[in-house]
Amino acid sequence: MTETAPRNLEKVSLGQILGLALPALGVLAATPLYLLLDTAVVGRLGQHELAALGAATTIQAMVTTQLTFLSYGTTARSARLYGAGRKPAAIGEGVQATWVALAVGAVIAVVILTGAPRLTMWLAGDAVVAAEATTWLRVAGAGIPLILVTMAGNGWLRGIQNTRLPLWFTLAGVLPSAGLVPYLVGYLGIVGSAWANLTGESITAVLFLVCLARMHGGDWRPNPGIMAKQLVMGRDLIARSLSFQVAFISAAAVAARFGAASLAAHQVLLQLWNFISLVLDSLAIAAQALTGAALGAGTSLLARRVGTRVTVFSCGLAVVLAMVFTLGHSIIPGLFTTDGETLAIMVGPWWLMVGMIIAGGVVFALDGVLLGAGDVAYLRNATIAAVLLGFVPGVWLALFTGTGLTGVWCGLAAFMVLRLGFVVWRFHSMRWARGSTPAEHDEEGDRPGTGTA
Repeated sequence: MTETAPRNLEKVSLGQILGLALPALGVLAATPLYLLLDTAVVGRLGQHELAALGAATTIQAMVTTQLTFLSYGTTARSARLYGAGRKPAAIGEGVQATWVALAVGAVIAVVILTGAPRLTMWLAGDAVVAAEATTWLRVAGAGIPLILVTMAGNGWLRGIQNTRLPLWFTLAGVLPSAGLVPYLVGYLGIVGSAWANLTGESITAVLFLVCLARMHGGDWRPNPGIMAKQLVMGRDLIARSLSFQVAFISAAAVAARFGAASLAAHQVLLQLWNFISLVLDSLAIAAQALTGAALGAGTSLLARRVGTRVTVFSCGLAVVLAMVFTLGHSIIPGLFTTDGETLAIMVGPWWLMVGMIIAGGVVFALDGVLLGAGDVAYLRNATIAAVLLGFVPGVWLALFTGTGLTGVWCGLAAFMVLRLGFVVWRFHSMRWARGSTPAEHDEEGDRPGTGTA
């Protein structure tokens, strides 16, 4: 490989980062926005239908959100190969990730389709709601392999530093779904929502598959060795994701103990934090792709410079967001509720959230750097430790000390501070850059033009 790529990476600019981050943000935001529309449409059918949609989508989300390694893990592996000048091998990594997506997705779909009545009854506790949710799941559940194929597609395209195609593919599925859902729900009831979802998922997944077929010129056969490595990375990312869920479920449960106003305030703050996380995570995706490429193209010092540059830009964005929420502290909460008690409860946690934004500018960026380096075992351990040492004790201490929602968010802040310490130490230690290099792949898989990795 020539020296051109390392020099370009070394001089990574804000434009290059935003060129990756902004389309990624569009992909991250599209599905949540569509789900809001879907919820609003189904909500007009009645209380039981809305409850059924909530139960069904919760079950589907519980299984699909645990498999984000198909995006993030694939990005890390593809990016390093791409940075080393082995683009066919980087795309070949997407082939293997797609096989994993189809295999795992088929198993999950069978479990969901056969177990839907029991799962929905367990979650809803109401026979009417469970029956409606089962109907929804038995249509939408068939699309789980398609969702996972889309995750894999996002992963390998991000790895070769193309985040625009995933945005167009996502919009090509979401927009028809959004147009269909009012008509299908009005004509078929809640199952119309499932068909609208399935239609959009099918369009997006097919576009990713067509793109893969056009760009891949090598072997299409499953490679058990590569898929095993992807699943090992997936294991660590799943454990990390589960620790997040335990933490946030604990926070909601404790907030509810302080009354309806406390839970309502927590819901508003949590949704705002989710939005902030979405924005910062788009820069983390850019950090992941650029760091993986830097490690593949040059030395660990080059990857460190890339990581530092992305972190600086992420911190700048975090400062801007923190200023917005500081200046809007008396306006933004009122956009979500006019209840005086809820607004009063929100005051203390609001300033904790502002501080978390500043910490998040570093945490999210360095998360992306470490993910790009494939340092997922460390991230898993660090996240679990932050949950056990900061989040859970702080949140439950709030219950016993009666400090209310402010105490709950102190636990959240402790979680972020611990994560900040862990990722900053790891980044400066450079241990994250001592992992495998593309040269460690088998010789046949790395041969230019084979399209395997």
